[in-house]
Amino acid sequence: MTESYGWTGKHRRMQRILHPVSGTTFLVPLDHSLADGPVATTNGFTKLVTAMSANDVDGIVVHKGRVRFLPTELLRDLALIVHLNGSTRHADDVDAKIMVGAVEEAVALGADGVSVHINLGSNTEGGQLTDLGVVADHCARWGVPLLAMVYPRGPRITDPADPVLLAHAANVAADLGVDIVKLPYTGSPLTMAQVVQASPIPVVTAGGGVIGDTDKFLDVIESTMESGVAGVAVGRNVFRAEDPGQLARSIAKRVHAGLRSPEALVPDRSRSDVTVG
Repeated sequence: MTESYGWTGKHRRMQRILHPVSGTTFLVPLDHSLADGPVATTNGFTKLVTAMSANDVDGIVVHKGRVRFLPTELLRDLALIVHLNGSTRHADDVDAKIMVGAVEEAVALGADGVSVHINLGSNTEGGQLTDLGVVADHCARWGVPLLAMVYPRGPRITDPADPVLLAHAANVAADLGVDIVKLPYTGSPLTMAQVVQASPIPVVTAGGGVIGDTDKFLDVIESTMESGVAGVAVGRNVFRAEDPGQLARSIAKRVHAGLRSPEALVPDRSRSDVTVG
C-alpha cells in the first residue's frame, strides 16, 4: 500500500512540475547562492521569483532555507523543487557534493519535488551515487518526484558534452530511481536526440554558461527543444538578464510549444551512436 500511495503522490506532484498543456517544463534554478554567493539582494530575490511566477515559468529550484523568504502566494503558480546537496566554490574539491537537506524536510515545506546534483567522474563519485540512491528510496516512500542533475565532470572527463557520456549519465539516473534527469546540452539537436532516445526517463537540459546575446541564446533553446527533450532548466542566463521576466517569457514560449519527436532527427534507433551496454 505504501508504494501505491507513493506512486499517486509522485503523479500528483509531477503535474505541478510539468506544463498542463505541453507536458514540457521550464525550470529556473536559483540555488546558486550556496555555491557562488547571492543571486540578488533580499528584495531583489523576491522580485525575481515574482517575475518568474508572472512569465510562465513552471518551477524554481532553491535550497530549504530559502523557502522561508518566499511569499506563499508566489508558489501558487510555481512548482517548488528543493535542492538537497551542494558545495561552495571555496571547497578543496568543488566537484564534491554533500547532503545538506532531506526529502522529509522538503515534504514539510510543501515541495513538489527535490533535486540532487551528481558529478560523474569526480573523485567523490561513489559517495554521491550512494546519496542519490538513498534519496531515491525516500522519494519513493514519500511520493516525491526526484530531479537529478547528472553531469560528467571531474579529472577523468575530457568532454562533458560527449553524447556517449551523457547517455550513460541519463541511464545512471534512471537505474537509481530518478524521475527526471538534467544534463548538459551536447550542442547539436542530432546528438542530443540520440541521448534522449537512450534515456528511459525525461531529459531536461541545463542552461549552461551565460550567453549575452539574447537572440543567440533563444536559438540555443530552439535547437535544444528540437531534440525532443522534455524541457530546460535555465538559471544564470535568466537571473543575470537585463529583464529576467521578459527573457523567461520568451524561453517559456519555445519550451511550451510542446514535445518534439526526436525520431525525425534519428530515424533508425538501432544505429544510435550512444547506445550503452
